[in-house]
Amino acid sequence: MNSKILVTGGTGYIGSHTVVELQTAGYEVIVVDDLSNSNIDVLDNIEQISGKKPAFEQFSLADAAKTDDFFNRHRDIAAIIHFAASKAVGESVQLPLHYYRNNLVSLLNILDCQVKYGISNIVFSSSCTVYGQPDKLPVTETTPRKDAESPYGNTKRVNEDILQDAVRAYPQLKGIALRYFNPIGAHPSALIGELPLGIPQNLVPFITQTAAGLRSELLVFGDDYDTPDGSAIRDYINVVDLAKAHLVAIERLLQNQNKTGYEVFNLGTGNGYSVLEIVKGFEKVTGLKLNYRIVERRAGDIEKIWADTTFANQELGWKAEKGLEETLLSAWNWEKRVRGIR
Repeated sequence: MNSKILVTGGTGYIGSHTVVELQTAGYEVIVVDDLSNSNIDVLDNIEQISGKKPAFEQFSLADAAKTDDFFNRHRDIAAIIHFAASKAVGESVQLPLHYYRNNLVSLLNILDCQVKYGISNIVFSSSCTVYGQPDKLPVTETTPRKDAESPYGNTKRVNEDILQDAVRAYPQLKGIALRYFNPIGAHPSALIGELPLGIPQNLVPFITQTAAGLRSELLVFGDDYDTPDGSAIRDYINVVDLAKAHLVAIERLLQNQNKTGYEVFNLGTGNGYSVLEIVKGFEKVTGLKLNYRIVERRAGDIEKIWADTTFANQELGWKAEKGLEETLLSAWNWEKRVRGIR
């Protein structure tokens, strides 16, 4: 069986962890990334963990000509995992046109090439942002999607529709959309983790950079939500657990177990934690005190969401296994290694 997997955005946070899982399982991986929010050195660290450096090409998948040239040279790809996208909720409110252009056009270009060059399988990196602020919690895969609270969230929703319509129109295509909740943590080796360029847009890197002294204070966006402590609630999932779900999804496609051509799965833990609970949890496992300040709510943020993971647990045979304390400690170990902190 052909075992070459294309991972777009494979030097990024979730992408790099997924490349490790794929290579450890024996797949041949080729990474495409424009390095706009990641570093080429990640490839060396992937090699240290898995024993092999993935093939790599640098370009933007929003460039149709370069994307077509790539697929023309790699017609033996068995499946694609599409991570490459701009991904910050707050930034997307400020730069909506960039988000729509980058996130929508890249998927369209990939699907065009899949049809043209006969590549059937794609796993799409979606998000729980497609649910907006749900009326009922926890959310299942059949929870109605709502108007997105941010351009970023809307790109995920529209891309799901594009993928579903493409699968319907081209019977040779098979797709799985994985709706992530909030990935956090790092590989236990501390060789790969979340390293945003510039000011972090996600909570845990902001916490670890504050603890490491890179940030003078941690900003907590809002303490007046309708939650037990007033801060927003999310379902935080260890990135290694999340990466393993992509391996399962790829094998499902390659073994022709995708039952409807297009499938959707929630990837979370099924537990909701508030921002302040995460702050206190980090302080507990590290013994450090964080300097944090409550500020106004951030545009695009929702109040609370967590997953019902029953369908993924039963249908994929996958479930999140790593606990919150272990996950927060892994994020801190990663930050310490990157900053040279002992």
